[in-house]
Amino acid sequence: MTAKAPRAPDGLGPAGRAFWRRITDTYELAPAEVALLARACRVLDTLSDIDRQLAREGLVVRGSTGQPRAHPLVGSMAELSRTLECLVRGMCLPQPWEEQGSRRSPQQREAAQARWRRTRGQMAE
Repeated sequence: MTAKAPRAPDGLGPAGRAFWRRITDTYELAPAEVALLARACRVLDTLSDIDRQLAREGLVVRGSTGQPRAHPLVGSMAELSRTLECLVRGMCLPQPWEEQGSRRSPQQREAAQARWRRTRGQMAE
């Protein structure tokens, strides 16, 4: 019997809520994975907010002496993207060819995906 999907945390925005729904509709999560998913959803919402702000303000701002420089949110976006990757990897979600997920480094994941694509006759991305 499949367990009931956990309820989404209060306060999630559209990006976080959509990700929550996709994951909980597809996977049965352990309590620790639910906590990681909640954090990942909040990070996605923050990244979505940053995307909107950068779209309004642009990627380049004026520095203290008037020189062009990268918007400070660009660095925040990179950091949050790495955080999101770690959170999702920590959930150990199974790959399409697996019945059960496992922890793997990004290199191991890419190698496994390349093997899977080769066996299916698909070209590498």
